[in-house]
Amino acid sequence: MKKILLLMITILALSAVLAACSDKDSSDTSDSSSKKTEKQEIVVNAGSEPPAIDPALATDTTSGWVLDHIFEGLYTRDKDGKTVPGLAEKTDVSEDGKTYTFTIRDGAKWSDGSPLTANDFEFAWKHVLNPDTGSSFAFYLYYLVNAEEYNKGNVEAEDVGVKALDEKTLEVTLNEPLGYFETLLTMWTFYPIKEELVASNESWSAEAKTYVSNGPFKMTAWEHDSEVVIEKNDEYYDKDSVNLDKITFKMVSEATTYYQMYKTGELDFIKSLPTDVIESEKGNEDFEIAPYYGTYMYMFNVEKEPFTNEKVRKAFGMAIDRKVLTENVTLAGEIPAYGMVPIGADTPEGDFREVGGDYFEEDFDKAKKLIEEGMAEEGWTTLPEVTLLYNTDENHKKTAEAVQEMLKQNIGVDIKLANQEWKTYLETTKTHNFQMARMGWVGVFVDPVVNLDYYLGDSPNNRTGWINDDFDRLMAESKVEQDTAKRYELLHQAEEILMADFPMMPVYFYTNTYLTNESIKGAANYVNRFPFMKWAEVTGK
Repeated sequence: MKKILLLMITILALSAVLAACSDKDSSDTSDSSSKKTEKQEIVVNAGSEPPAIDPALATDTTSGWVLDHIFEGLYTRDKDGKTVPGLAEKTDVSEDGKTYTFTIRDGAKWSDGSPLTANDFEFAWKHVLNPDTGSSFAFYLYYLVNAEEYNKGNVEAEDVGVKALDEKTLEVTLNEPLGYFETLLTMWTFYPIKEELVASNESWSAEAKTYVSNGPFKMTAWEHDSEVVIEKNDEYYDKDSVNLDKITFKMVSEATTYYQMYKTGELDFIKSLPTDVIESEKGNEDFEIAPYYGTYMYMFNVEKEPFTNEKVRKAFGMAIDRKVLTENVTLAGEIPAYGMVPIGADTPEGDFREVGGDYFEEDFDKAKKLIEEGMAEEGWTTLPEVTLLYNTDENHKKTAEAVQEMLKQNIGVDIKLANQEWKTYLETTKTHNFQMARMGWVGVFVDPVVNLDYYLGDSPNNRTGWINDDFDRLMAESKVEQDTAKRYELLHQAEEILMADFPMMPVYFYTNTYLTNESIKGAANYVNRFPFMKWAEVTGK
């Protein structure tokens, strides 16, 4: 009996020691890796319903932000924004620089587990170019042989310079060598699409249940006008680099509301802070003002009075005080803009914007005179009534109201304001059903050609009705010019023509204001995109 009692005491003592060791080990593990204890889910604010989460149809930064997380192309970007291979495991370029042969990496799959092949790229690019698709970004593929001709219905799809040689090999033939072609391939218009999916359901991209993609995340829910949910894609070849399990994109457009949601912990990230809180947030660790390669502007419809007259357009451009606007209204460190191409594009001579300089200046007296001259030329005794249209957003509203007041005070012109939700607004401006409208254009990659392409005569994004053959010619010449210095000179000449005709008035060069939960680390900030969360993780403060 004594032996049994002694044995029980020994076992209990040993159990206590083992339990103590177990507790210590558990505590040490928790302390050494907060990532294991933190829930890897974040909620961000997209601001509005994405008009089209479809690589062939998306034209806006909201749709693009989601697309960049759920798709990947032949090339992608690293944490620093440098162009690096994505699905292209190997790239061979012909001696003349016109033919690219891409080898698709092993392990490339769709989110449904099926193999992703070179044919998915051939189909996707030709789908963008197909006139029936109606892609507004089809012109970005015009560098390919016969791409423009196919998009305009002059040749067949098989004539286009993209072909899957086998499941792993894609051959692309360009009209001329293009130094930034690999960077161009990082934009969503060049993402692959699963052919069988589109063939069986042309509305495949409208709902989460039919959605198939190939990026770090996959769409799992889409409650329209409320939220899009994406989750880690276990079929992604680089899934080990992805830390987050879930990202929810909320769609809250009212700035005060989403700011309060951030403050109460309902959102982990917001962009475009309400202007009246920026000053109070400056200096806080979760606040950031980030450069953004884009231009905030007002487009003029040159087919509708009074903006059929060039002098009236220029008068409006000269009549607003951009310094006052950025320092007292927008408040986010924006830079007043007097040209289309923003700061940030490096050239051998220096920054493209600094080399090009300002194309006009604010001059209220001259603006009044131009209004008078324009009215005399048109035979108007009074200036036709003007309505400025903007998409629903508190910050856009405040800017429009400031511009409205400046036009009244500086040149005696009263204008009306109107606003529409983003998707409706895009359709309204696309059909040219406006006089003067807000627009922002952010480069899909950092090069002046992207910014100036917006105003090509046949660009679906050019909603002004303005067409200038000399501008189009110079832009076309710049895309085949192999001498770098001459290429940039052609782009400067094109911008000069644009600013002389003045189909739009630049207001400022963008910055982005962010508030990010301090527990989120590793997000990649690019100068032409909202934060990319592939490497982000929730670490705890």
